[in-house]
Amino acid sequence: MAVGQRAVSALPTLLRTLRKELLKPHNHVNPLPSLRRSFSLYDQINLIDQVPEDQLRFQGYNDTGFTVNGVEYEGSLLCVGNLLMSWKPKKFSEITADSLSLFQIVRPIPEILILGCGRNIQHVDPEVRRFIQSTGIKLEAVDSRNAASTYNILNEEGRIVAAALLPYGISS
Repeated sequence: MAVGQRAVSALPTLLRTLRKELLKPHNHVNPLPSLRRSFSLYDQINLIDQVPEDQLRFQGYNDTGFTVNGVEYEGSLLCVGNLLMSWKPKKFSEITADSLSLFQIVRPIPEILILGCGRNIQHVDPEVRRFIQSTGIKLEAVDSRNAASTYNILNEEGRIVAAALLPYGISS
């Protein structure tokens, strides 16, 4: 019962803090949502914010790129585990089996490839889907904002994950 009362009493302070954060200018970079729960029984234990320095973490995005570990990157990105590289496709129609051919040789094989389609979820070409499945990797296509957040969560859990992300400003 005391935990519930503590959570209710903390609510006005949390709302004020959130309003202040929304009013702050963010240099046109949209921060990704925090992975820490607001009302947790484990409020004093914060494992997620203590990410090792060598681990990739998407912190924000804009229409032309992403912020990863405090560094702004322009254009499309390909991430495998904690390896980050520039990726050639500039629009969704340029994503082909050839543009993802790295997954034929990368080891260990990621369990999942999160495909960030830009602003909107797109239908993945059946040839691309077959290619990714032939490598033993599962494919999930979502908008780039959610792809970056999902990558963060899975990577922080220690899972072998990959992400291929178009900038959020791409709409088709």
